[in-house]
Amino acid sequence: MSWLNNAYFKFRHYFSTRWPKAYEHCNRRKGVIKFVIAGCLAGGSDLVFLFLFHGLLLWGIVISTSIAFILSFLVSFTLQKFWTFRNYHRDRMFGQLCLYLFNAFIGLNLNGFLMHLLVYRYQIWYLLAQVIVSSVIGLYNFVVYKFIVFKKNKNEIDCA
Repeated sequence: MSWLNNAYFKFRHYFSTRWPKAYEHCNRRKGVIKFVIAGCLAGGSDLVFLFLFHGLLLWGIVISTSIAFILSFLVSFTLQKFWTFRNYHRDRMFGQLCLYLFNAFIGLNLNGFLMHLLVYRYQIWYLLAQVIVSSVIGLYNFVVYKFIVFKKNKNEIDCA
């Protein structure tokens, strides 16, 4: 993760010297910004892996999406743990991974339930409904990750 940290610090220095007021505004919200960036990178990796396995290697769609999901899940967990929330404790990693996976299944079910509710009950256009649902689940995930999965102990410094 050092390459990502190096890129982040170089960009942060460039941004802070060029636009100091915008930097201060973003710096106060850096945990949320890093969370969104890590989520976008994980989502992008899912698409890249899917294209690699199905589009280039011509594997079946089910196996391709399954492997792409697993790999992007690991990308997401790694970025959120080590970069967004700066939680470097490896002794708790297996438990955190299990909580992260459990939370992913909650999010998947919540996504299906809320999509069904918004589209069929409230007649909201499905793409708009997905944007709304993704925003709600993203907020929920941020809270769960920050205060449960990657919770800092009292003797740890919060650097997110």
